[in-house]
Amino acid sequence: MRKAEVTRNTSETKIQLQLAVDGTGQQKIKTGVGFLDHMLELFTRHGRFDLELVCDGDIEVDAHHTTEDVGIAIGRAFSEALGERRGIKRYGSMMLPMDEALVVTALDISGRGMAVVELDIPTEKIGQQFDTELVEEFFIAFARELGATIHLHQIAGKNSHHIVEACFKGFGRALGEAVTINQAAPDEIPSTKGTII
Repeated sequence: MRKAEVTRNTSETKIQLQLAVDGTGQQKIKTGVGFLDHMLELFTRHGRFDLELVCDGDIEVDAHHTTEDVGIAIGRAFSEALGERRGIKRYGSMMLPMDEALVVTALDISGRGMAVVELDIPTEKIGQQFDTELVEEFFIAFARELGATIHLHQIAGKNSHHIVEACFKGFGRALGEAVTINQAAPDEIPSTKGTII
């Protein structure tokens, strides 16, 4: 089992999490930001990762630090759990519809962390706490910590909730594909360089 535990304590957030990459989609998530909890539940369910996460953040300010730091912590957990990246398929993609919304997600666990997020989310907030600009902040933080190139491109969508939900579901499925062990080469590092990290 590829697993990791991460503790991250700053003056803005305190995070504890346990991750099992080879899970069944079980989760216990409490960030204090209801919409973020919901998105992470969808991510773990669709990726079939097991995740327990508690974050005590300065949400009395806003949800920025909590969202970004949770992205950092989860990305770091995946990085630790995958180790040398030996045997992984490395690439994953998904075109995911959510009612009227359609989002394409593609990623490469390349060792090079970057996120290209092209979304046209019509509202500035979802619910009372979640600024929609934080979607990009989450994926940037995750990409840097994992060392992955992540692309999220919106093809269609008018409802903010649906657009963001398509992102997290699609990302879960694409990441689930990328971390799957390639049975044809289970001991190989999938790079001509001989290393990814």
